[in-house]
Amino acid sequence: MSAGGGTKAIIAALVANMAIAVAKFVAFLFTGSSSMLAESVHSVADSGNQALLLVGGKRAARGRTPEHPFGYGRERYFYAFVVAVVLFTIGAVFSLYEGYHKISHPEELTSPQWAFGVLIFAIIAELFSFRTAIVESNLVRGSQSWVSFIRRSKSPELPVVLLEDLGALVGLIFALFGVTMAVVTGEPVWDGIGTVMIGVLLAIIAVILAIETKSLLIGEGAGPEVERQIRTALESAPEVTRIIHMRTLHLGPEELLVAAKIAVDHDDTAAEVARGIDEAEQRIRAQVPIARVIYLEPDLDRSSSPNGNP
Repeated sequence: MSAGGGTKAIIAALVANMAIAVAKFVAFLFTGSSSMLAESVHSVADSGNQALLLVGGKRAARGRTPEHPFGYGRERYFYAFVVAVVLFTIGAVFSLYEGYHKISHPEELTSPQWAFGVLIFAIIAELFSFRTAIVESNLVRGSQSWVSFIRRSKSPELPVVLLEDLGALVGLIFALFGVTMAVVTGEPVWDGIGTVMIGVLLAIIAVILAIETKSLLIGEGAGPEVERQIRTALESAPEVTRIIHMRTLHLGPEELLVAAKIAVDHDDTAAEVARGIDEAEQRIRAQVPIARVIYLEPDLDRSSSPNGNP
């Protein structure tokens, strides 16, 4: 995924959420609706999350140092994980607490028209942000399903923004449901129920984000298609008899480490082996440009030997 596409989606979401947060707070002040307060905090949390993603992208672009010889590419994974934590602690926990409080001590809504107006405005703004995230995701998603894209993407920004925007839209529907039911039935407890629904939704999204970004943090290898391309490139090198074993690891969304032990002919000279390794590296980078760190260890092909170690 290009970093530019992710940045565009993040900025669109940030602008939308900041405007929505202000509108929701105004509506809360006029209505006293707990659903509006929960959605206000939700938008503030989302705005903070998008700011964190931008910070992560900036810090990940730093060059290598002696302390971090492979660079800082994984900072993008770390900040995406922080986003999940923030979404849970600020968004979900606060909404669940506020919803419980309003159910236990219901308060009459005042000027509900403010809530309806702001919720409609917020839905339109979130649809704009969500559409931007979908368009940018489609540029890199290929034939993958949306679930597969979110689970397998090595770039955390677009899946995070997609889930946040989806959660925001569903949360707005929950808030609209709570306020509408409170007005129609005259029972303000429905406002608290809508707030609890928002809290549960945010908790679910936060858990999904935490699970997916944790996997990236601890280290994921290349996908099956990328590994196939690397193997094909290696095996096409004349000096490579076969691949004994190979490991890959994402150092960042656009940086892949490839380590492989390759079998060479026992009659090859050191110069021929060195030339073969250089050619193999060039073939890998031509097929997989993100394979920027490559370590190839030559060995004799002892697979046919009864005492050999393949």
